[in-house]
Amino acid sequence: MAETTATTTATAEKIGHRTEKIGLVTSTKMDKTIVVSVEMRKAHPKYKRIVKSNKKFYAHDEQNSARVGDQVRIRETRPTSKLKRWNLEEIVRRSSLSEATPASK
Repeated sequence: MAETTATTTATAEKIGHRTEKIGLVTSTKMDKTIVVSVEMRKAHPKYKRIVKSNKKFYAHDEQNSARVGDQVRIRETRPTSKLKRWNLEEIVRRSSLSEATPASK
């Protein structure tokens, strides 16, 4: 009995190693794919000044629910396509810009 609980906790810990990041949605032009820009802050090794850098991640959005300007949480996953290695976990904060102006073409 104790062995089965030990194995279930070990598998749960193995799944929990996936990285999560929070960033802003910069593009939703592709179907079921969003581009998330994540700002990273790091101290410069010599000058000790905080340096900001941005990196773009392609994430899978199954319901196409995210809009440009939303703050989202993405989680690392197995490769979905050539560029996508992240899944949309949740929308942390909706953009006020996306609520005010509906998509018009």
